[in-house]
Amino acid sequence: MAKAKVGESEKKLLVKQQYGLAGEHSAVKLCTWMKKSLRDEGVCYKEKFYGIHSHRCLQCTPIVGWCTHNCKFCWRIGDFKLPTKDLEWDDPKEIVDKMIEKQRKLMNGFPGNPKANQTKVKEAQEPKHAAISLAGEPMAYPKMNALLEEFHRRGMTTFIVTNGTYPEAVKKLKTLPTQFYMTLAAPDEKTYLETCRPMIKNSWKKILKTLALFPKLNTRKVIRLTLVKGLNMHSPEKYAELIKMSGAHLIEVKGYVAVGFSRQRLPFESMPYHEEIKQFSEELGKFLKMPIVNEKEDSRVVLISDLPKDEIKLKF
Repeated sequence: MAKAKVGESEKKLLVKQQYGLAGEHSAVKLCTWMKKSLRDEGVCYKEKFYGIHSHRCLQCTPIVGWCTHNCKFCWRIGDFKLPTKDLEWDDPKEIVDKMIEKQRKLMNGFPGNPKANQTKVKEAQEPKHAAISLAGEPMAYPKMNALLEEFHRRGMTTFIVTNGTYPEAVKKLKTLPTQFYMTLAAPDEKTYLETCRPMIKNSWKKILKTLALFPKLNTRKVIRLTLVKGLNMHSPEKYAELIKMSGAHLIEVKGYVAVGFSRQRLPFESMPYHEEIKQFSEELGKFLKMPIVNEKEDSRVVLISDLPKDEIKLKF
């Protein structure tokens, strides 16, 4: 059986982009907000909305080179592969061990740095949260149940962000993440094909199946909209109908940010201003009968929810 692994040229590119490779096909990367938090320069929207500490977050993926989409707004070069069934994958415990080890190495410039909060730097050596959303489609990793169990065994909370094209893998999950995200990148199939450029057949039908599965999942569900001006930032009423299928009580409306290789596919003008995201969110909220409950302007993100405010932040 062939080993699942990232190619040598791809490895070089990922290392150049400051990814930390954790085994043959997993990776971590220090997010901008983690670095800002360590310098007491602000925190990410996940901390503001849900109470997750930015400086103790492990931004990671168990499947860095595999995805079913080549989204125009993705920061990756667009070199994703489709996983095959006859691959041998790394053990989840080894993956988590190596992810934490690599994150510590990526933090080498912070211990002893007078510009960094050394209490936070010390705490960051032991991550408390895994954001499984860095690159690739995490639900394509066939050992996701065991990976989640490993994170939870260590007392960590987990977020998974799926693109919705693996409903069969979602259905098989016995261990659920603390919060399960689905990125909804289009209000209809035509826009979806243009925005996400799927590499598999019937992918829109698979997304609809995942939306239909979400109400049955006994965990917190979030639908995330990544909006690109002139591409998928239209038809809030259609987005609302799809969101209603999911039964999600948390909806993040986020603006596209021109980073990485997405700048070669989209003009700078494709980035919506926060005011535009907020206006779209207000329209969407009317169709959902849900209010805006939070926002973070520098991240161009708005949170819509019908949950009581004291239930939105996670209890630790």
